[in-house]
Amino acid sequence: MIEILSSSALATVQDQGREGYLRYGVGTAGAMDRLALAVGNLLLGNPDDAAGIEIPVFPFRIRFLEDMAFAITGADCLARLGERQVLPWWTMHAKQGDVLTIGVPTSGTRCYLSLAGGVDVPVVLGSRSTQLRGQFGGFNGRQLQKGDVLKASGLDARAAASQDALHAAGFGTVPPEYSLPSPQALPVADAGETTVRVLPAAEYECYRPESLEAFWREGWKVTPQSDRYGYRLAGPNLVSTHAIEKRSHGIVPGVIQVPHNGQPIIQLRDAQPSGGYPKIGTVIEADLWRLAQARIGTKIRFVQTTYPQAVAALEELAGYLGRVRNLIGLYRSSRH
Repeated sequence: MIEILSSSALATVQDQGREGYLRYGVGTAGAMDRLALAVGNLLLGNPDDAAGIEIPVFPFRIRFLEDMAFAITGADCLARLGERQVLPWWTMHAKQGDVLTIGVPTSGTRCYLSLAGGVDVPVVLGSRSTQLRGQFGGFNGRQLQKGDVLKASGLDARAAASQDALHAAGFGTVPPEYSLPSPQALPVADAGETTVRVLPAAEYECYRPESLEAFWREGWKVTPQSDRYGYRLAGPNLVSTHAIEKRSHGIVPGVIQVPHNGQPIIQLRDAQPSGGYPKIGTVIEADLWRLAQARIGTKIRFVQTTYPQAVAALEELAGYLGRVRNLIGLYRSSRH
């Protein structure tokens, strides 16, 4: 078990998301950076669908109420377990009473705390993820608060995961940004900009040529009005060739909509499953983890891609996870 010591808001329990319920008006929720959570679970020997804690506001502090293995992935945070430094993308063991402090990231914006066995909360509609809009799932359907006590999963699963993590102690992996090169933008992206690949969407051809050129050329600033529901961007006004009136229709995380003010919104994990704004593009699934780590005030650059290239990017992502899984397996087998 762990106790939340921090009063920082917005930390939530998340897994890989709630699939198959968009038709009923239930959004996907889930980790913004699914890749980081997936690697945290691999490092600990957890099931792929185990839940962790997504942390977007720092510092964040917890106390371990029992001995437990854990890992921190995602944003490169300055973390300490008592007086010991905690490396990112690494497995460590905490003793009962140890306090973990996760400081402000040096890069990225969200980190993930994974526990051996996964965070033990009820499965609701096939997922342990917190659905903030509907106030269900996760820990009582809300953000974590100071004084909350969370359990790891059942004893057998936790014991097995802890044993796996024991053999992985002192072992970690290379963050994905070093193994999965960033897409190349033209003109070349500046340092600190996040580059993601985008497929043109249904109303793409409804925008003026100069607006489409600016969409691909310019960096789009992530405004303070951004959150898990969506990133509101600031940049050149995107102007349509004619008035676009649409009924509400289905949308998914990654869809880029353009409201009447011409400033795009990228729908994210907590977005509602329908909307009526025209769609100019969609960030491909393989790049949503990059998007999740974009900081407020930084810029996002869009790179046009094709459907076959988007599929290949997903395969590349799966290849990275496969390599991580294999390396962890080899390390554990050498420790037995």
